[in-house]
Amino acid sequence: MMACDSLFPASLISASVQADLPHGYVVRPLQRSDYSRGHLEPLRDLTYIGEISEQQWIERFDWMASCQGTYYVVVIVDTTKESRGSIVATGTLVAEKKFLYKLGIQGHIEDVAVVKYEQGKKLGRCLLAALTDVARNIGCYKVRSEPRCMRFTRINRHVEYT
Repeated sequence: MMACDSLFPASLISASVQADLPHGYVVRPLQRSDYSRGHLEPLRDLTYIGEISEQQWIERFDWMASCQGTYYVVVIVDTTKESRGSIVATGTLVAEKKFLYKLGIQGHIEDVAVVKYEQGKKLGRCLLAALTDVARNIGCYKVRSEPRCMRFTRINRHVEYT
């Protein structure tokens, strides 16, 4: 795997999500080099994560990448000169393969986090839109999200696609 590889194809996130972001922000899949861009910082503002070395982080990224079609981690990057490409928000879609609905896929949106100093800019809402896009594009028949995520958006807690 190359050092700049993304966890999944960026084409799974629609251009409309990018258009909804404030100027200077980019939404994209997690990349193997994102430890150094501060991927863990939004998660630290969400909950306890413990000490994680770069090597441990890369091992977890590689493991997630090896579970093809299961983990979809989306990040929002502040590309302004001052931030130098820091990750300011992250969220995860876990695709659970089921026997139901003709071997359907149920999506679970988890770990949606925005660094404290960037809250109030609707970045969480954009993350949820991006994760919902990914779920739709990979064929999820339903998406569930943590109740904690609901403070960011008015989407239904359970979204079903037909």
